[in-house]
This record gives sequence, C-alpha cells and structure tokens, in this order.
Amino acid sequence: MIIGLDAKRIVRNGTGLGSYGRTLVNDLIRMGDSHVHFRLYAPDEGLDELREQIIGDGNVQFCYPSGHPSSLRKAWWRSYSVVKDLKNDEIDLYHGLSGELPIGLRKKGIPSVVTIHDLIFLRHPEYYHWLDTKIYEWKFRHAIREADRIIAISERTRQDIIEFGGEQYADRIELIYQSFAPRFSSEIKPERKAQVREKYKLPQRYVLNVGTIEERKNLALAAEAVELLPQDIHLVAVGKQTEYAKKIAHDERIHLLSGVPDNDLAAIYAMAEVFVYPSRYEGFGIPIIEAIAAGLPVVACTGSCLEEAGGPHSLYVGPDNVIEMTEALKMSLRGARGRDERIRKSREYIRKFEGNDVAGQVARLYHSLL
Repeated sequence: MIIGLDAKRIVRNGTGLGSYGRTLVNDLIRMGDSHVHFRLYAPDEGLDELREQIIGDGNVQFCYPSGHPSSLRKAWWRSYSVVKDLKNDEIDLYHGLSGELPIGLRKKGIPSVVTIHDLIFLRHPEYYHWLDTKIYEWKFRHAIREADRIIAISERTRQDIIEFGGEQYADRIELIYQSFAPRFSSEIKPERKAQVREKYKLPQRYVLNVGTIEERKNLALAAEAVELLPQDIHLVAVGKQTEYAKKIAHDERIHLLSGVPDNDLAAIYAMAEVFVYPSRYEGFGIPIIEAIAAGLPVVACTGSCLEEAGGPHSLYVGPDNVIEMTEALKMSLRGARGRDERIRKSREYIRKFEGNDVAGQVARLYHSLL
C-alpha cells in the first residue's frame, strides 16, 4: 500500500498544522507495517530541521515538483499538477493533512481523506482579510466534495463542518483527535533546562502560552491577569508575532519569543509553572495537550472546543473576564491547593490522545477505503 500525504506544512510550519502532520506521520511509521509506504508531497524541501524530524528509512520518501519552479508554479503543482504525479507513483490513497485537496483526485480514481482542523474563517471572518476568507472557503467546499472521508479533529469542528458544509456530509466525517509528540512528556535533564533558560533569558517563575500572537488568541487577557499576580510571576509567550503583539509587549514581565525550535520548546514547557490559553476560538488546541503532557496545570477560555482538549480538570474562564483569569492562575501556581491532583487527573485524561491510538484510527480509516 502506498499512501500519499500533503507535506507542505510538514516541511514549512514549526507548530500547528506542521506539528499535526509530523506527529501523525511518525506515529503511522512507528506502527511498523512493512507493507505500507509513505510518499510526502511538498512544493519544496522547506526547512531541514522540520523535514528531518520525520523518522523512517526506505518506507518514506519526500516528493517535489521537477525542476526549480517559481512560487506560482509550486502553488499550481500542489493544487493541480500533483495529481498526475500521484497517478504515476501509483498512490493508493491521498491524505490532505491541512484542510485541502488537489483538484481532480476523484476523476483519476484516487481515494482521498482530508483533515479539517477548524472553520474559524467562517465562524469568525472578522479575524481574516476578506479575500483570504473567500479562498479558504472555496478550498474547504472543494475538499469536502472531493474527499471520500473527512477527519474532524474535534467535536466542535465536526459540528462546524455540518453547519457550514451541509448535513449531507455528516456520514463521511470521522472524529479523530490530534496526538502530541512524545518529547513533551519526556523528562528534561536539569542541565538542559539551565541551558535553555540562559539562551532565552527566562525568568525563574512564569506562566506560559504557545501559539501565534494574534487578536483571536486573546493573549492580552493573560497579560492583564499576570500584572495582578505577585511581582515574581512573568508571562512567556512563544509563537509568531503579528501587529497584535505590540498591544502586549509593554511590561518587563512580558516575554515574547519567536522562532523557537521544537527541541527548545519542550524544555520551556517543562520549566513553566502554569499554561494559559485564552483563545476566543479554536478547532482543537494542541498546545493544551502538550502542556498537560509536560506536567502543567492549564487555564483556558470557554466558547469553543478547549474543554475537549483540556478535559474536566483544567480551569476555564470567560474570554473577557480578567478577574476570573487572575483567580484561575492563582489557583494554578505551585503550592496552590488541589493543583497537583488536577495535573494528575488531566494527564490521565489526555491518554486518549496518545500517538498510536490516533494513528491506529487513521490507519483503519485508510484500510476501510481500500
């Protein structure tokens, strides 16, 4: 069996869709089925440090467009021309890992699966440029028409697909949660922590946030709450910065980091005291699971699917309530009553997201289509 997968995000995105793709592919490889081979189709080689995270040897191959195409031709290849390559490579099934599929798969008789992560561009278009919203919507509608099966990464996303796509697609949807990379639950040696702390000038005590620093992520709520906490508590936010970041970076207790490699990120999680995720809307919220795996209590916001990711033992507050956020963070600092018990129960909860279980569900879905 030869499985083709869209690898653009795998080789280009350090977090989010990239993490999803790399974790899933590696977990599928770890299942050890020698009869399954994977071809990862990307418009270019991307970043070495990301591409090299994919394990495996003879059963994995990266595939790129021939020659040295321009950016426009790379986009054309990914959306159209790649189908010819899939046919020539005798692909048995193609999986679009980031919410889109190339045009013409069904006509060529290639079964397909698409993973839909979220429909925030339809639920909250105010956070996007109007043209981007139109492009994303077109890709979404094409993908669900083309796909033989649709993977929703949360119940919230499943409901959104039905609401915005139509009831006729309900029977094609499979709810398969994301998994997290094993490095987040691995023990980090003290010398490694010290090295990372020095590299990024991290404070001794900090609340951590991971994710793009943009308006929808609502980091300002956490920043305001931290200002009401004891003076030795800082906020460290790791992620790509947008114009929104300027609204937050006005206090010496706020530390904004970007371009942090995965190897350092696990150590940054391990040294934090609390993880905060005040986003107004998400498709799932994988950083919450990474944080719990690293042994952190989580404070998140209500209104989307974050309760699905964090489970019943994390704390949730309104996305505009600074007092609630402050109190929840206080209840999550080291030494707070009930903190350790919440961490223990949360770690039990996230076992259902562990890699091989998720990969097993995806593998069974592949086999059901073949």
